[in-house]
Amino acid sequence: MKQPLNLGQVRSFGNVEFLARQLVEGFITGLHKSPFHGFSVEFAEHRLYNTGETTRHIDWKVFGKTEKLFVKRYEEETNLRCHLLIDTSSSMYYPESNYGKMTFSVMAAACLAYMLQRQKDAVSLTTFADTIDLQTPVKSTPSHVHKLFTQLDQLMQQPKPLRKTSAADVIHQVAEKINKRSLVIIFSDMFDNTEKADTLFSALQHLRHNLHEVLLFHVTDKKTEEDFAFDERPYEFIDLETGEKVKLQPGQVRETYQQAVKSYFQDLKMRCGQYKIDFIEADIAQGFDQILTSYLVKRTKMR
Repeated sequence: MKQPLNLGQVRSFGNVEFLARQLVEGFITGLHKSPFHGFSVEFAEHRLYNTGETTRHIDWKVFGKTEKLFVKRYEEETNLRCHLLIDTSSSMYYPESNYGKMTFSVMAAACLAYMLQRQKDAVSLTTFADTIDLQTPVKSTPSHVHKLFTQLDQLMQQPKPLRKTSAADVIHQVAEKINKRSLVIIFSDMFDNTEKADTLFSALQHLRHNLHEVLLFHVTDKKTEEDFAFDERPYEFIDLETGEKVKLQPGQVRETYQQAVKSYFQDLKMRCGQYKIDFIEADIAQGFDQILTSYLVKRTKMR
């Protein structure tokens, strides 16, 4: 199994653009050697041949490499508009040792931005917590994408203290602003007000009502946030979005906590399925192939 990129090393290296290029190129090289050979190698300029259509545009050179029938695509077929949304609330900077969820989300978004540029598609970046912090235009130029990398670099700096999430309000605003059918990709730990889940799903449904496709990456540190795998000793747990503190031993609450978290996450997944929203569990310990594969599968379905 490929070892995931060390998130602490990502922060110390500090060049999102370079790392994203290396990760994407390595991922594509891996596709050459896997059962998905040919799946995305010519992704920017080709699509799979559909039985019954003319054979005039089949690329026989690609067939020789992949033993699969691809036809050349024209410019109007390649125009995807993609909006990357990153939750920047305080809980996304956990674990504090390496800002794990934020670092992971930044690198995942950078990889997608690089892949979108590689495919000559347009991309926008939106960052938010309780309000929208940044929302860029949707463009495909190299200078625009380079600027996005710079802005992503800045996200890994010290977060503003005690910033809560208001994902529902933000998603409604984004849905109102996107005029053309797009792919909306959201990176969030979904630790919004769990008692107001209906408002969040109303916002996601707003995107779907406007005919946008949605990929929701649920970013977690699974070991601690889902499994609650802490050593059995006293801890002081701090709510990063409210500052509230509680002292206890993990064993006192582990079973109750696991049941509550499992129920909440299962409800998220089920309701996303009802709204035809792709809900992807993204464990920060598992690397970025999970992100790129999910994107490629979605992109293929949108053709």
